[in-house]
Formats: sequence, structure tokens, C-alpha cells
Amino acid sequence: MIGSEIRRAPRFFVPANLSLSAEIELPDRAARHCSVLRLRRGETVTLFNGDGGEFVAELTRVSRDFMRARLVSRRTTERESPLAIELAACVSSGDRMDLTVQKSTELGVSRIVPIASDRSIVKLSGQRADRRVAHWRDVAIAACEQCGRNRVPEVAPITDFQAFLSGATLQRLRLLLMLDAAQELKALAPAAAVTLLVGPEGGLTMDEQRSAEKSGFVPVRFGPRVLRTETAPLAVIAAMQALWGDC
Repeated sequence: MIGSEIRRAPRFFVPANLSLSAEIELPDRAARHCSVLRLRRGETVTLFNGDGGEFVAELTRVSRDFMRARLVSRRTTERESPLAIELAACVSSGDRMDLTVQKSTELGVSRIVPIASDRSIVKLSGQRADRRVAHWRDVAIAACEQCGRNRVPEVAPITDFQAFLSGATLQRLRLLLMLDAAQELKALAPAAAVTLLVGPEGGLTMDEQRSAEKSGFVPVRFGPRVLRTETAPLAVIAAMQALWGDC
């Protein structure tokens, strides 16, 4: 709200079982953040583990690298959208994929599938791929801490384009974002579950486009302008939330 300042207790993801009255050690990352914020014993934080709901916790031990907190109450708050969105995003270069993961999490996606396509500039495999996926999962967790979500969207392993198509869920509305598509997003009937497929910087090849359409993906356009690979999915997700979700 403009003209006022509301202090919200810091929120941290804790990958552990949480129960009332338990006293737990905060993960290193959360402990360092508490130290940076100069939090003191007796101050409160909000903890969640991804299973739903969140806990109010009171700091009981505070040092530079070690924090303990006691769980004093539980809130059943949920901030998930009624629209289940799976984002299948071809891997982009630099910080673009980080931005896609971060902002799509804030916008409410339930699952993110990084896709290895023919024109993907970044080619990852083996341990490099595992490290990058682990990084993206951390990005999604940090986004949940910031935006108030208590359920962390799944970030799947990097998946080959054709393998992704063969495993696409039939029960979902499957959309392929294309600049020259005949159909507009706003013309579609409301949906409860959507898979959105977005290409890399250079776009999908013609063979990939044909394969996606044969797999049931409906080409849709989103305005007449060419959007960057990190802009396109975020704009479409926001529009879908406004049309069929919780915005």
C-alpha cells in the first residue's frame, strides 16, 4: 500500500517434517539470511516445508551461522491457483531461464519442465544438467519464500523434446505459443489444467512444431509483437491467470 509500511515476518523453506512445539535448527541458508537481517532471539519467522500451510516460529538461539526456532502456531493458508499450469520451457541461455523459473513460480505455475530442443543454445547433460536443475529448484524455493506460496512447484529434470511430447498429459489443455498461429489465447474455452509449451531463443524447428501439433498441442498467438523467450511464457501465464485462474 502506498504511503504505509507493513513489516512481514521473513519466510523460509525448511525441507523437514514440521510439527507444533518442535524446536528445529534452521537450514544454513535460512540461518545466514536471519543473520543478515539482524534478527534476535524472540523474533518470529514463518516456516514452510512444501506440504501446505505454514508455521509461525520463534527464534530461540541466534548466532552468526546457527539458528534454532520453536514452532508456536500453524496456519492453513494456501495461495495456490485453481488453474494448474505446467510450463514446458525450452532451456534458454544466461540468466533468462532463472528469470523464467522465478517469475513463473511467482505467477503460480505448478510444474516447470526444462526442455532440450534442437535450437536450444545451452546444451546440458550429466552432472552439469543435474547442477543446473538443482539451481533452478533453489530459484523456485526462493521465489516461494518471497511471494508467499507454501507449495513449491516441481522443477523436472531437463527433458528431450520428443520424450516430453510422448509423455504429455492428455487430460490437460495443451498450448503451443506461436507468433503466426490462427487462434488467440482469449478465444479458447476456459480450462482447469494447462500445459504451455514455449520455444527457445531461435524458436522451434518446423519438425518440432509439427510434432507438437500431432501430439495435441494447439497453436495460439499472443499479440502481434515478437516476445523474448523469457517474456513470452510470463505474459501468457499472467493472461491465463486473469482469464481462468485467480487474478
